[in-house]
Amino acid sequence: MWFKNLSCYRLLEPFSLTETQFEESLKRREFRPCGSLEQFTLGWVAPIHPNGNSLIHVANGFIMICVCKEEKVLPPAVINDMVSEKTFEIEKKEQRKIRKKERENIRDDIIHTLLPRALSFTRRTYAYIDTRNNWLIVDSGTTNSADELTSYLRKTLESLKIKPPSTKDRPALVFTRWLEEQRTPADISLENECDLRSTDKETNIVRCKRQDLFSEEIQAHLEAGKECIKLALTWNDRLSFIVDENLTIKRLQFLELIQDQAAEVDSQDKAQLFDTHFVIMTLELAAFLPKLLELFGGEDTHRKQ
Repeated sequence: MWFKNLSCYRLLEPFSLTETQFEESLKRREFRPCGSLEQFTLGWVAPIHPNGNSLIHVANGFIMICVCKEEKVLPPAVINDMVSEKTFEIEKKEQRKIRKKERENIRDDIIHTLLPRALSFTRRTYAYIDTRNNWLIVDSGTTNSADELTSYLRKTLESLKIKPPSTKDRPALVFTRWLEEQRTPADISLENECDLRSTDKETNIVRCKRQDLFSEEIQAHLEAGKECIKLALTWNDRLSFIVDENLTIKRLQFLELIQDQAAEVDSQDKAQLFDTHFVIMTLELAAFLPKLLELFGGEDTHRKQ
């Protein structure tokens, strides 16, 4: 189990639940499939799927969890067409204009009619809690998916005080300085991808891929007033990733040094392999995340979100 994206949150209070207490809380909101008239369901499943029975996986103070969402597929275009058709029929038959509230009721009736016959799909989102260093890490590169997991975890535990990490220096300013000065910290290597945004027009974004980031073209954009808001990096020849101005990490790859370490475990047991990879991954990220914050002046623990 290797995470491909990182949405990071700071625990504002130490995680105090025992493993038994935590699992009991998750079991009260365990996943179940959608009913015939439900548009979606959300619940906790075993991180080791489908072989695991426990809703948590624990190793060295790291606790992995997984939320599963089943959602019915109801194409908006189909619903809109059916609503329009039904509205037209009523207006023609009764010689009156359908009001907004009645149109909404028609939409609801159509959705309830379609739901029992609709296909469904499931999506799993993984996360882990670092109880030693007070991190919640979600394997998601999108705000909606990460928020869905954190909101459901808050609902499950009835309280979850977290916030995204804040740094003393604004990441976009640091990214831009690296490109302007054409140098990076010793353990950081630039790759060939970045996003540049005009400071006066936030919608004006230039996306550069497979390009020398120290080229004259990039320098011209910086001189014109753009700043770097997303950058592809390699850390210490161990991790490669894209990090944005909010410290969300995407396309995370664990490089050869780490993969060689994982390959040393010769086992056909899926549970053992899962556990080994989980331990290697979490220990690597526990070492990496403080270094990431240091790149931007260190963590600002006093800033309010």
